[in-house]
Amino acid sequence: MQVIIRDTKEAAIHLTAAVLAAQLRTKPNSVLGLATGRTMEGLYARLVAMHQDEGLDFSLAVTFNLDEYVGLPAAHKNSYRYYMNHHLFNKVNIDVRNTHLPNGMAADPEAEGARYDGLIADVGGIDLQLLSIGESGHIGFNEPLSAMFSRTRVKALTPKTVEQNAPLFDAPEEMPRFAITMGVGTILEATRCIMLVTGANKADIIARAVEGPVTSMISASALQLHRSCTVITDAAAAEKLEQQEYYRWIFDHDPQWDAFR
Repeated sequence: MQVIIRDTKEAAIHLTAAVLAAQLRTKPNSVLGLATGRTMEGLYARLVAMHQDEGLDFSLAVTFNLDEYVGLPAAHKNSYRYYMNHHLFNKVNIDVRNTHLPNGMAADPEAEGARYDGLIADVGGIDLQLLSIGESGHIGFNEPLSAMFSRTRVKALTPKTVEQNAPLFDAPEEMPRFAITMGVGTILEATRCIMLVTGANKADIIARAVEGPVTSMISASALQLHRSCTVITDAAAAEKLEQQEYYRWIFDHDPQWDAFR
């Protein structure tokens, strides 16, 4: 795992966008794992700007999102399909047929999880998986006690997650209590993982995920085991990391990042 600390939220977003853009330019038919949430909105806005201003090409890309609420149709404004269409897919030249999310309306949600993993396998796996982290330490909706080798499946949402997300609904009591999410094991199979984390409210949990023990109580800690994971934070999110000076020195001296500095 490598940790990169940028001084501002905007700088962290710009670096993450540059990494994704480099992936697409190197391999135009890349399979990208995508995430949703407030952290991602600025990133997708940056990618849209790069498409419009620099010709960043999404035409051959294939995408798989981490998760979807159980019981929400794609047209519902709180579904993650709606989110992705609104923030990214409808604003770039991606083929919508190559964009995938779990079907929250599947008659058999557990079977839907197995189908989704099969689709990922059919395209040869995910080249680059984009992630963030929830305040309970989850990646995707892998809430506390998610198995490290779990597959895409239905997961009950914790009261903390419901509390954080319910205000996004017009009627908070209508927020689903279950989601279909890629499993921790599914995520760890990606060739490369990039986690974007910003804001002081994430400082405690990212320190525990990066520098604490690997534990099923914090599913993001499993990324310590990944062969190629980069965590990109702003200074506010990095505030409680004990090895900040070391992480900054590595980034400044690692030649693989010369093109991004």
